[in-house]
Amino acid sequence: MADYQKLKALLEKRLEVISDSNLRENNPDEQLRQLQSVSEDIMRWSDETKGIPQQLNHFLKQSSLSKALDFVKEME
Repeated sequence: MADYQKLKALLEKRLEVISDSNLRENNPDEQLRQLQSVSEDIMRWSDETKGIPQQLNHFLKQSSLSKALDFVKEME
């Protein structure tokens, strides 16, 4: 069974990094590094997880990550 809690945490982390205005203003390179890292983790989760719902897969592949997070929350 897919670990949707892990995906939820990754998606929430990505949104947290994006919304960190202090980091963006004071260390934009670090913000980009963190975004790259969590985005890679999300893509890895997507590639390694079998049997995820088609709509969730679509959101992940199209980088509609807020929609993906909403979808995962509705599954709880």
